[in-house]
Amino acid sequence: MINNKFSLGFFPTPLTELKNLSAKFPDYKIYIKRDDQTGLATGGNKTRKLEYLIQQAIDSGCDTVITAGAQQSNHCRQTAAACAIAGLECHLLLGGDQPKNYQGNLLLSSILGAKIHFTGAHRKGEDTPILTTQLEAKGKKCYVIPYGGSNLIGALGFVNAVNELKTQILQNDITLDYIFFASSSGGMQAGLTLGQLIYDLPFELIPINIDKDETNGIALEEVVLNIVNQGLKTLQINKTITLSDIKLNRNYDHDGYGNVTKNEVKAIKELASSEGILLDPVYTGRAFYGMLDMLEKKKIPLRSNVMFWHTGGFPAIFKYGNEMMKNFDEIK
Repeated sequence: MINNKFSLGFFPTPLTELKNLSAKFPDYKIYIKRDDQTGLATGGNKTRKLEYLIQQAIDSGCDTVITAGAQQSNHCRQTAAACAIAGLECHLLLGGDQPKNYQGNLLLSSILGAKIHFTGAHRKGEDTPILTTQLEAKGKKCYVIPYGGSNLIGALGFVNAVNELKTQILQNDITLDYIFFASSSGGMQAGLTLGQLIYDLPFELIPINIDKDETNGIALEEVVLNIVNQGLKTLQINKTITLSDIKLNRNYDHDGYGNVTKNEVKAIKELASSEGILLDPVYTGRAFYGMLDMLEKKKIPLRSNVMFWHTGGFPAIFKYGNEMMKNFDEIK
């Protein structure tokens, strides 16, 4: 099951030390895992999930893929690219109204050949059954990828990613104590949780919550737990995980999904100016700010080795440019 995937990306992605940033935080050593370098349509962590999801679509004899997200969805942009490679028709259900000008990920999704449906207040796939029925009536065989690609099949990409990371840790003779990352739809967090159990790595996961809205009425912790429990059963792992075991840092999601503040801009500027690496304003900018804030306030034990898992998404910068510029002057 772990090996049944459709090749889409360049792996392993780099694991490197952020030497200049570590010098600014001398109590810590800071590393980064560069999933922004996966190579699929500007890269991003969704490549890992899509390798498994696209393979299942092909195995099921489907000719059409449907998925959903916000207009600046990295998942949707990479799904469009994956479908182009696999020769599958791609339909994207995107929240909001059709804009006059396409920017960022929306522009790229369109260029990549996706058929885009704008769905107003529904950005998490609420209208998927309607579109599926319409397409099936036209003779299409549809494969539905859930919001964010977050189900057990998608999560397998991050089970595999933990094995990749373990190899890099051993090759570089390093230890990692804490891993920070953006958590929004739950698949990555579930996959990392499963991978940690399988490959017996001792680091602590610190997922920074991005979207405080529930998905189909279910809290993110429950989404993650459900995927983890499915994985434990399917992969025959003799472990018991409860809701209290699913950690999620909700201290940085107050402004809501897709609302860019000086915090995200501060994080983007910090990493760009110190290491030449670009974050995005919705996911990685918020999560990286959370990590920096916790390091500044020494909420992580001193002399720890911490890693930020960069999940990509920089095309959204071009959509949020005006909002970002408004905050530049306030940041020292």
